[in-house]
Amino acid sequence: MEVIHKIGRRKTAVARVYVAPGKGNMTVNKKDMAVYFPTATLQYKVNQPLAMTNNDGNFDITINVYGGGITGQAEAIRLGLSRAMCELDPENRSILKPEGLLTRDPRMVERKKFGQKKARKKFQFSKR
Repeated sequence: MEVIHKIGRRKTAVARVYVAPGKGNMTVNKKDMAVYFPTATLQYKVNQPLAMTNNDGNFDITINVYGGGITGQAEAIRLGLSRAMCELDPENRSILKPEGLLTRDPRMVERKKFGQKKARKKFQFSKR
């Protein structure tokens, strides 16, 4: 098996996921995954596709991620890993799809409009 390369996105975060056969090492931006994502919630999000498809410990995963915040990055990695698991075995699609792990979340920050303070907030109105 050669290296599988997939991309996951969430808000402004972009994650490039490289999956190769190995012992289960996961590095994010040349750091250990537990160092890069210190909280258990974020680690759970990243490991979710592997746990659901019973593949934790089977692959060495290298991830390059940039943009966005730490939660957006974790969810971008989750999407990239889910796509990689589907390429490994098409059976995994039926496991991951009902959980919503293969859906690209389209929600983005709404842009600021001119003549307003923020996207929806207006400047204070003075009647007199």
